[in-house]
Amino acid sequence: MTRVVLAPDSFKGTITAADAARALAEGWAAVEPGAEFVHRPMADGGEGTVAAFEAAVAGSLRMPVTVDGPAGVPVEASWLLLPPTDHAPRGTAVVDLGSTSGIELLDELRPWDADTFGFGQAIAAALDHGVSRLVLGLGSSASTDGGTGMLAALGARFLDAAGTSVVRGARGLERIATVDLSALRSAPPVRVLTDVTNPLTGPRGAAAVFGPQKGLVAEADVVRLDAGLDRLAALLGLDAALPGSGAAGGTGGALVVWGGVLAPGAAEVAELIGLAAAIADADVVITGEGSYDGQSGDGKVPSFLASLTADAGARAMLAAGRITADSDTSLFAASASLTELAGSSAAALAEPAQWLRAAGAALARAAG
Repeated sequence: MTRVVLAPDSFKGTITAADAARALAEGWAAVEPGAEFVHRPMADGGEGTVAAFEAAVAGSLRMPVTVDGPAGVPVEASWLLLPPTDHAPRGTAVVDLGSTSGIELLDELRPWDADTFGFGQAIAAALDHGVSRLVLGLGSSASTDGGTGMLAALGARFLDAAGTSVVRGARGLERIATVDLSALRSAPPVRVLTDVTNPLTGPRGAAAVFGPQKGLVAEADVVRLDAGLDRLAALLGLDAALPGSGAAGGTGGALVVWGGVLAPGAAEVAELIGLAAAIADADVVITGEGSYDGQSGDGKVPSFLASLTADAGARAMLAAGRITADSDTSLFAASASLTELAGSSAAALAEPAQWLRAAGAALARAAG
Protein backbone atom coordinates (compact mmCIF):
# COMPACT_ATOMS: atom_id res chain seq x y z
CA MET A 1 0.00 0.00 0.00
CA THR A 2 1.40 3.38 -1.04
CA ARG A 3 1.22 6.27 1.41
CA VAL A 4 0.73 9.46 -0.58
CA VAL A 5 0.97 12.96 0.89
CA LEU A 6 -0.86 15.55 -1.19
CA ALA A 7 0.63 19.02 -0.76
CA PRO A 8 -0.13 21.21 -3.78
CA ASP A 9 -0.36 24.98 -3.78
CA SER A 10 -3.52 26.54 -5.20
CA PHE A 11 -3.80 26.73 -8.98
CA LYS A 12 -4.24 30.47 -8.97
CA GLY A 13 -7.69 31.63 -9.99
CA THR A 14 -8.89 28.15 -10.99
CA ILE A 15 -8.91 25.72 -8.04
CA THR A 16 -7.94 25.84 -4.38
CA ALA A 17 -5.10 23.81 -2.94
CA ALA A 18 -7.54 21.70 -0.91
CA ASP A 19 -9.69 20.91 -3.96
CA ALA A 20 -6.59 20.19 -6.03
CA ALA A 21 -5.40 17.71 -3.39
CA ARG A 22 -8.77 15.95 -3.42
CA ALA A 23 -8.79 15.65 -7.21
CA LEU A 24 -5.25 14.27 -7.28
CA ALA A 25 -6.18 11.69 -4.64
CA GLU A 26 -9.24 10.61 -6.62
CA GLY A 27 -7.13 10.13 -9.73
CA TRP A 28 -4.48 8.12 -7.90
CA ALA A 29 -7.12 5.97 -6.18
CA ALA A 30 -8.61 5.05 -9.56
CA VAL A 31 -5.28 3.34 -10.35
CA GLU A 32 -4.43 2.14 -6.83
CA PRO A 33 -7.64 1.80 -4.75
CA GLY A 34 -5.75 0.71 -1.64
CA ALA A 35 -3.48 3.75 -1.42
CA GLU A 36 -3.47 5.81 1.79
CA PHE A 37 -3.75 9.57 1.43
CA VAL A 38 -2.70 12.40 3.73
CA HIS A 39 -3.95 15.85 2.73
CA ARG A 40 -1.69 18.80 3.46
CA PRO A 41 -2.69 21.56 1.01
CA MET A 42 0.04 24.17 0.90
CA ALA A 43 0.55 27.88 0.37
CA ASP A 44 3.49 30.27 0.33
CA GLY A 45 1.78 33.31 1.84
CA GLY A 46 -0.29 34.19 -1.21
CA GLU A 47 -3.66 32.95 -2.36
CA GLY A 48 -4.88 30.00 -0.32
CA THR A 49 -2.88 30.65 2.86
CA VAL A 50 -5.96 30.77 5.09
CA ALA A 51 -7.39 27.67 3.41
CA ALA A 52 -4.15 25.74 3.93
CA PHE A 53 -4.18 26.41 7.66
CA GLU A 54 -7.89 25.66 7.89
CA ALA A 55 -7.43 22.26 6.27
CA ALA A 56 -4.48 21.28 8.43
CA VAL A 57 -5.22 22.70 11.90
CA ALA A 58 -8.03 21.04 13.84
CA GLY A 59 -10.32 23.44 15.66
CA SER A 60 -9.60 26.43 13.43
CA LEU A 61 -12.49 28.81 12.91
CA ARG A 62 -13.32 31.17 10.05
CA MET A 63 -14.15 34.67 11.25
CA PRO A 64 -16.20 36.65 8.69
CA VAL A 65 -15.38 40.31 8.15
CA THR A 66 -16.52 42.98 5.68
CA VAL A 67 -13.70 45.21 4.44
CA ASP A 68 -13.04 47.85 1.81
CA GLY A 69 -11.70 45.98 -1.21
CA PRO A 70 -8.74 47.30 -3.21
CA ALA A 71 -11.05 49.64 -5.16
CA GLY A 72 -12.97 50.78 -2.07
CA VAL A 73 -15.95 48.49 -2.75
CA PRO A 74 -17.07 46.38 0.24
CA VAL A 75 -15.78 42.80 0.13
CA GLU A 76 -16.97 39.87 2.24
CA ALA A 77 -13.80 38.20 3.53
CA SER A 78 -12.64 36.26 6.56
CA TRP A 79 -9.64 35.62 8.74
CA LEU A 80 -8.83 32.35 10.48
CA LEU A 81 -8.66 31.86 14.23
CA LEU A 82 -6.31 29.05 15.26
CA PRO A 83 -6.79 27.37 18.67
CA PRO A 84 -4.83 28.57 21.71
CA THR A 85 -1.32 27.22 22.28
CA ASP A 86 1.34 27.77 24.92
CA HIS A 87 2.91 30.44 22.69
CA ALA A 88 -0.43 32.03 21.78
CA PRO A 89 -2.83 31.53 24.72
CA ARG A 90 -5.57 33.65 23.09
CA GLY A 91 -5.13 32.06 19.70
CA THR A 92 -3.43 33.01 16.46
CA ALA A 93 -5.05 34.90 13.59
CA VAL A 94 -4.16 34.04 10.02
CA VAL A 95 -4.98 36.82 7.56
CA ASP A 96 -4.08 36.82 3.86
CA LEU A 97 -3.86 39.93 1.75
CA GLY A 98 -5.21 38.25 -1.36
CA SER A 99 -8.72 37.79 0.05
CA THR A 100 -9.01 41.40 1.24
CA SER A 101 -6.85 43.52 -1.08
CA GLY A 102 -6.03 41.07 -3.87
CA ILE A 103 -5.81 41.71 -7.59
CA GLU A 104 -8.51 39.09 -8.27
CA LEU A 105 -10.98 41.40 -6.50
CA LEU A 106 -10.65 44.07 -9.20
CA ASP A 107 -12.80 44.33 -12.31
CA GLU A 108 -9.99 46.31 -13.93
CA LEU A 109 -6.42 47.14 -12.97
CA ARG A 110 -5.99 50.33 -10.94
CA PRO A 111 -2.22 50.87 -10.61
CA TRP A 112 -2.52 54.30 -8.96
CA ASP A 113 -5.72 53.93 -6.94
CA ALA A 114 -5.91 50.38 -5.54
CA ASP A 115 -4.88 50.11 -1.91
CA THR A 116 -4.37 47.76 1.06
CA PHE A 117 -6.84 49.39 3.46
CA GLY A 118 -9.04 46.27 3.58
CA PHE A 119 -6.10 44.12 4.62
CA GLY A 120 -5.52 46.46 7.54
CA GLN A 121 -9.22 46.31 8.44
CA ALA A 122 -9.08 42.51 8.65
CA ILE A 123 -5.96 42.71 10.81
CA ALA A 124 -7.73 45.22 13.06
CA ALA A 125 -10.68 42.82 13.41
CA ALA A 126 -8.31 40.09 14.58
CA LEU A 127 -6.71 42.49 17.08
CA ASP A 128 -10.17 43.44 18.36
CA HIS A 129 -10.82 39.75 18.98
CA GLY A 130 -7.78 39.72 21.26
CA VAL A 131 -5.49 37.21 19.53
CA SER A 132 -1.99 36.69 20.87
CA ARG A 133 -0.25 36.35 17.53
CA LEU A 134 -0.70 37.22 13.85
CA VAL A 135 0.35 35.24 10.79
CA LEU A 136 -0.03 37.45 7.72
CA GLY A 137 0.18 36.11 4.17
CA LEU A 138 1.36 38.43 1.40
CA GLY A 139 0.62 37.75 -2.24
CA SER A 140 -1.75 38.57 -5.10
CA SER A 141 -1.69 42.27 -4.18
CA ALA A 142 -3.71 44.65 -6.35
CA SER A 143 -1.75 47.72 -5.34
CA THR A 144 1.68 49.27 -4.93
CA ASP A 145 0.76 51.64 -2.12
CA GLY A 146 3.72 50.73 0.08
CA GLY A 147 1.32 49.31 2.67
CA THR A 148 0.07 52.79 3.52
CA GLY A 149 -3.56 51.70 3.27
CA MET A 150 -2.96 48.86 5.71
CA LEU A 151 -1.15 51.12 8.18
CA ALA A 152 -3.89 53.74 7.85
CA ALA A 153 -6.51 51.17 8.82
CA LEU A 154 -4.40 50.45 11.90
CA GLY A 155 -4.25 54.11 12.92
CA ALA A 156 -1.39 55.69 10.97
CA ARG A 157 -1.89 59.03 9.21
CA PHE A 158 -0.15 60.07 5.99
CA LEU A 159 -0.36 63.84 5.59
CA ASP A 160 0.44 66.33 2.84
CA ALA A 161 2.13 69.68 3.36
CA ALA A 162 -1.19 71.21 4.48
CA GLY A 163 -1.71 68.55 7.15
CA THR A 164 -4.48 66.79 5.20
CA SER A 165 -4.58 63.03 4.70
CA VAL A 166 -3.40 62.09 1.22
CA VAL A 167 -5.60 60.00 -1.07
CA ARG A 168 -5.35 56.24 -0.79
CA GLY A 169 -3.26 54.18 -3.16
CA ALA A 170 0.02 54.81 -4.95
CA ARG A 171 -1.30 58.16 -6.16
CA GLY A 172 -0.89 59.66 -2.69
CA LEU A 173 2.70 58.56 -2.09
CA GLU A 174 4.41 61.52 -3.76
CA ARG A 175 2.31 63.99 -1.74
CA ILE A 176 3.18 62.62 1.70
CA ALA A 177 5.03 65.28 3.69
CA THR A 178 4.73 63.80 7.19
CA VAL A 179 3.76 60.50 8.78
CA ASP A 180 1.95 60.38 12.11
CA LEU A 181 2.23 56.99 13.84
CA SER A 182 1.09 58.20 17.27
CA ALA A 183 -2.25 56.38 17.01
CA LEU A 184 -0.88 53.27 15.27
CA ARG A 185 -2.11 50.16 17.08
CA SER A 186 0.43 48.08 18.95
CA ALA A 187 1.46 44.88 17.25
CA PRO A 188 1.52 41.47 18.92
CA PRO A 189 4.13 39.02 17.58
CA VAL A 190 3.65 39.15 13.79
CA ARG A 191 4.97 36.60 11.30
CA VAL A 192 4.83 37.82 7.69
CA LEU A 193 4.78 35.11 5.04
CA THR A 194 6.07 35.93 1.56
CA ASP A 195 7.65 34.07 -1.34
CA VAL A 196 9.61 37.06 -2.68
CA THR A 197 12.84 38.70 -1.58
CA ASN A 198 12.55 41.89 -3.63
CA PRO A 199 13.57 45.17 -1.99
CA LEU A 200 11.16 48.09 -1.84
CA THR A 201 12.85 50.21 -4.51
CA GLY A 202 15.35 50.00 -7.35
CA PRO A 203 15.53 47.76 -10.44
CA ARG A 204 14.24 44.76 -8.46
CA GLY A 205 11.82 46.79 -6.37
CA ALA A 206 8.05 46.82 -6.08
CA ALA A 207 7.45 49.40 -8.81
CA ALA A 208 9.88 47.99 -11.37
CA VAL A 209 9.09 44.29 -10.97
CA PHE A 210 5.47 44.15 -9.84
CA GLY A 211 4.10 47.50 -11.04
CA PRO A 212 3.63 46.32 -14.64
CA GLN A 213 1.67 43.29 -13.42
CA LYS A 214 -0.75 45.71 -11.79
CA GLY A 215 -1.21 47.91 -14.83
CA LEU A 216 1.74 50.30 -14.64
CA VAL A 217 2.75 50.46 -18.31
CA ALA A 218 4.89 53.55 -18.96
CA GLU A 219 8.51 53.59 -17.80
CA ALA A 220 8.02 57.16 -16.57
CA ASP A 221 5.26 55.93 -14.27
CA VAL A 222 7.52 53.21 -12.88
CA VAL A 223 10.18 55.82 -12.12
CA ARG A 224 7.59 58.11 -10.52
CA LEU A 225 6.20 55.34 -8.31
CA ASP A 226 9.67 54.13 -7.33
CA ALA A 227 10.50 57.66 -6.18
CA GLY A 228 7.28 57.77 -4.15
CA LEU A 229 8.15 54.49 -2.43
CA ASP A 230 11.68 55.73 -1.72
CA ARG A 231 10.23 58.87 -0.15
CA LEU A 232 7.89 56.75 1.98
CA ALA A 233 10.78 54.58 3.18
CA ALA A 234 12.71 57.67 4.28
CA LEU A 235 9.71 59.00 6.21
CA LEU A 236 9.14 55.63 7.91
CA GLY A 237 12.81 55.02 8.68
CA LEU A 238 12.77 51.85 6.58
CA ASP A 239 15.76 50.47 4.69
CA ALA A 240 14.42 50.37 1.12
CA ALA A 241 17.00 47.71 0.21
CA LEU A 242 15.72 45.24 2.83
CA PRO A 243 14.99 41.88 1.16
CA GLY A 244 11.24 41.22 1.14
CA SER A 245 10.27 44.83 1.80
CA GLY A 246 8.91 45.06 -1.74
CA ALA A 247 6.51 42.16 -1.23
CA ALA A 248 2.85 42.90 -2.03
CA GLY A 249 3.59 46.35 -3.42
CA GLY A 250 5.68 47.37 -0.41
CA THR A 251 3.36 45.97 2.25
CA GLY A 252 6.23 43.77 3.44
CA GLY A 253 8.21 46.86 4.34
CA ALA A 254 5.24 48.50 6.06
CA LEU A 255 4.78 45.42 8.22
CA VAL A 256 8.45 45.49 9.20
CA VAL A 257 7.92 49.08 10.36
CA TRP A 258 4.94 47.86 12.41
CA GLY A 259 7.11 45.18 14.04
CA GLY A 260 6.54 42.18 11.79
CA VAL A 261 9.19 39.58 10.96
CA LEU A 262 9.47 38.49 7.32
CA ALA A 263 9.67 34.74 6.78
CA PRO A 264 9.81 32.43 3.73
CA GLY A 265 6.17 31.60 3.16
CA ALA A 266 6.37 27.97 2.08
CA ALA A 267 8.70 26.96 4.92
CA GLU A 268 6.65 28.78 7.52
CA VAL A 269 3.33 27.28 6.37
CA ALA A 270 4.93 23.83 6.28
CA GLU A 271 6.11 24.17 9.86
CA LEU A 272 2.81 25.46 11.17
CA ILE A 273 0.75 22.68 9.51
CA GLY A 274 3.14 19.89 10.54
CA LEU A 275 4.15 18.95 7.01
CA ALA A 276 7.50 17.38 7.93
CA ALA A 277 5.80 14.92 10.28
CA ALA A 278 3.28 13.99 7.59
CA ILE A 279 6.06 13.36 5.06
CA ALA A 280 8.27 11.39 7.46
CA ASP A 281 6.71 8.01 6.58
CA ALA A 282 5.38 8.83 3.12
CA ASP A 283 6.25 6.89 -0.01
CA VAL A 284 5.23 9.65 -2.42
CA VAL A 285 4.63 13.38 -2.03
CA ILE A 286 2.67 15.16 -4.76
CA THR A 287 2.94 18.91 -5.03
CA GLY A 288 2.02 21.41 -7.72
CA GLU A 289 0.90 24.85 -8.81
CA GLY A 290 -0.76 26.56 -11.74
CA SER A 291 2.42 27.32 -13.67
CA TYR A 292 5.71 25.56 -13.01
CA ASP A 293 8.33 27.70 -14.69
CA GLY A 294 11.84 29.03 -14.36
CA GLN A 295 10.92 31.05 -11.26
CA SER A 296 9.41 28.10 -9.41
CA GLY A 297 12.74 27.20 -7.88
CA ASP A 298 12.98 30.46 -5.94
CA GLY A 299 11.22 29.63 -2.68
CA LYS A 300 7.97 28.48 -4.27
CA VAL A 301 5.99 25.55 -2.93
CA PRO A 302 7.06 22.85 -5.45
CA SER A 303 10.83 23.33 -5.07
CA PHE A 304 10.51 23.57 -1.29
CA LEU A 305 8.45 20.36 -1.19
CA ALA A 306 10.92 18.55 -3.44
CA SER A 307 13.76 19.35 -1.04
CA LEU A 308 11.75 18.37 2.03
CA THR A 309 10.69 15.12 0.38
CA ALA A 310 14.25 14.21 -0.60
CA ASP A 311 15.38 14.71 2.99
CA ALA A 312 12.66 12.28 4.11
CA GLY A 313 13.70 9.64 1.57
CA ALA A 314 10.40 9.72 -0.32
CA ARG A 315 9.66 10.37 -4.00
CA ALA A 316 8.46 13.82 -5.02
CA MET A 317 6.03 14.20 -7.92
CA LEU A 318 4.65 17.27 -9.63
CA ALA A 319 1.29 18.18 -11.14
CA ALA A 320 1.07 21.63 -12.72
CA GLY A 321 -1.31 23.51 -14.94
CA ARG A 322 1.57 23.99 -17.31
CA ILE A 323 5.25 23.10 -17.21
CA THR A 324 7.38 25.50 -19.21
CA ALA A 325 10.52 24.70 -21.17
CA ASP A 326 12.75 26.76 -18.87
CA SER A 327 11.72 24.87 -15.73
CA ASP A 328 13.74 22.22 -13.92
CA THR A 329 11.73 19.03 -13.38
CA SER A 330 14.77 16.97 -12.39
CA LEU A 331 13.71 17.48 -8.76
CA PHE A 332 10.77 15.15 -9.32
CA ALA A 333 10.48 11.42 -9.95
CA ALA A 334 7.55 12.13 -12.29
CA SER A 335 5.57 15.12 -13.47
CA ALA A 336 2.26 15.77 -15.21
CA SER A 337 1.11 18.88 -17.08
CA LEU A 338 -2.64 19.54 -17.12
CA THR A 339 -2.22 21.46 -20.37
CA GLU A 340 -0.64 18.45 -22.06
CA LEU A 341 -3.22 16.04 -20.66
CA ALA A 342 -6.12 18.27 -21.70
CA GLY A 343 -4.67 19.15 -25.10
CA SER A 344 -4.72 22.91 -24.51
CA SER A 345 -4.39 25.47 -21.75
CA ALA A 346 -7.99 26.59 -22.33
CA ALA A 347 -9.31 23.07 -21.74
CA ALA A 348 -7.16 22.64 -18.62
CA LEU A 349 -8.32 25.98 -17.19
CA ALA A 350 -11.97 25.18 -17.90
CA GLU A 351 -11.98 21.88 -15.98
CA PRO A 352 -9.03 21.87 -13.56
CA ALA A 353 -10.45 19.19 -11.25
CA GLN A 354 -11.02 16.80 -14.15
CA TRP A 355 -7.46 17.15 -15.40
CA LEU A 356 -6.00 17.00 -11.91
CA ARG A 357 -7.72 13.64 -11.54
CA ALA A 358 -6.10 12.62 -14.82
CA ALA A 359 -2.76 13.88 -13.51
CA GLY A 360 -3.17 11.88 -10.30
CA ALA A 361 -3.83 8.73 -12.32
CA ALA A 362 -0.83 9.41 -14.58
CA LEU A 363 1.46 9.87 -11.59
CA ALA A 364 0.18 6.67 -9.99
CA ARG A 365 0.98 4.74 -13.16
CA ALA A 366 4.42 6.34 -13.29
CA ALA A 367 5.03 5.22 -9.69
CA GLY A 368 4.53 1.65 -10.82
